[in-house]
Amino acid sequence: MKWPRLILLPLVSVLLLTCRTWGSPDSNTVDPARTAVIAGATAAGFVAGHVVLNNLWWKGERVPFHVNTSQDYTYALGADKAGHATFAYAATTVYGQLFRWAGMDSVQSLWWAAGVATTYQTYIEIRDGFSRDYGLSWGDVAANTVGASLPLLQHAIPELRAIDLQISFWPSEAFRQGAYGAIIDDYTSTTHWLSMRIHDWLPADMQQWYPPWLGLAVGHSVEGLDGRGGGNHSWYLSLDWRLDAIAGLPPWLREVARALHLYHLPAPAVKIYPEVVWYGLRF
Repeated sequence: MKWPRLILLPLVSVLLLTCRTWGSPDSNTVDPARTAVIAGATAAGFVAGHVVLNNLWWKGERVPFHVNTSQDYTYALGADKAGHATFAYAATTVYGQLFRWAGMDSVQSLWWAAGVATTYQTYIEIRDGFSRDYGLSWGDVAANTVGASLPLLQHAIPELRAIDLQISFWPSEAFRQGAYGAIIDDYTSTTHWLSMRIHDWLPADMQQWYPPWLGLAVGHSVEGLDGRGGGNHSWYLSLDWRLDAIAGLPPWLREVARALHLYHLPAPAVKIYPEVVWYGLRF
């Protein structure tokens, strides 16, 4: 199942609207004006998303509600599930920052953020259930839940804060030839990454010489999909730039860099499966 991308509109809109005045709230008192900005942008994004998705994905014949049990777990070799988890994680992370900016405490902001991400993606799944071409996917629901829950687990378990889920894109030959309307719908053009802040896991005496802005990431993509379970997995190992860990950044810029880290920036990498390929820069 294509994972929903239209919620990126309210995320980006709110981030741009607020970045000039970004900063930690003076207290844990919720600011009504800032909350209204978040709520308004989110509501607008939800409505726009419904209109666009209704024309793109759901314009076919409407059928009784059903669950997709045929090709859902095979057609993309699991890349779609990685996409669902990554998107839910990104949405929860960014909305968590925005709700903190609005004055919520760290726990309350994450619960509200996870609720926003889960609500939107659950709505997508339910609407898919009435579409002839899709159907509700319990695998998608599970991946959404995992992605939205990870920031909450990171808050409770400090050792998990050193990891991030990321995404990156580089157009495949099929995309260049017009096989897809949007690059995000082409899983061959998409790589999902598990980023690791190595500095945070090192002993204290080793942290003094290892730069906190240099991490590692493991990436997964797919090749040769035929929609019926055929194709190959591709695995990568890459350096990862942690811009939010650069010393001396003002707080608002550090928050923006934290959000940008959800996208894997080009870096030296090596493809480790199914064959070894070295990249000066892997996009």
